[in-house]
Amino acid sequence: MAIPLLTYTPSSQNQRVPGYEVPNEDTPYIYRLEDSVDQTTIQDLIWAAYRQVLSEHVILKASRQENLESQLKNRAITVRDFVRGLAKSETFRTLVLETNSNYRLVEIALKRFLGRAPYGKDEEIAWSIKIATRGWDNFVDELLDSEEYTQAFGDNTVPYQRRRYRGRPFNLVTPRYGDYWRDRLEESRYKWGDINNFREMARSVQVAPVRQVTVNTANIRIPDTSRKDTPSGVLASVNTPAGFPLR
Repeated sequence: MAIPLLTYTPSSQNQRVPGYEVPNEDTPYIYRLEDSVDQTTIQDLIWAAYRQVLSEHVILKASRQENLESQLKNRAITVRDFVRGLAKSETFRTLVLETNSNYRLVEIALKRFLGRAPYGKDEEIAWSIKIATRGWDNFVDELLDSEEYTQAFGDNTVPYQRRRYRGRPFNLVTPRYGDYWRDRLEESRYKWGDINNFREMARSVQVAPVRQVTVNTANIRIPDTSRKDTPSGVLASVNTPAGFPLR
């Protein structure tokens, strides 16, 4: 028997409050399948879905899901199904699932799929229990089939950060892994996790001793650079006409 979702209290966020701000460059562009009338516009929609789900601004060829792309271009699946397929892909598993804890996965999923930040720690705990008991795929299905997702994006709109009033977009402030995983990678790469590892690294460095070189200057002759046409003891002078005022 699956554990029911724990109750949590939604907090006031921008997407839950009517907005009166004037649209500007921070207003996200909305990609809809109905507006994709040719191959160029539908390809733009596909790239927007990649950026939203994978949070990668440069999509590698190995990360592309060409089968899902073909089905979307032929209108065989909806944008919601395309996002679902990206979230369950092996690429997403490698980039995101294997490098984060369940709490952080909840934060990333809510930002990328529902376009909002978690309401608080209670919501993170509630959804992390879902991931632990039912798995990632079922958790994705519950988010994408929820009433909130349906009302916000429907079947044919790429998820986006809803009503970004202040601050940078989520994909710029939420990297695909947290600080603890980054520090773990740095430790395994440089082995500088503590002072003992640093001392061990310093001892292993081989430094060649400096050899002392003696230079004999007794036979070095200094060239004579004095002027030959000037008598000894007389300073050379240069006659220059002087005018007033001096320039």
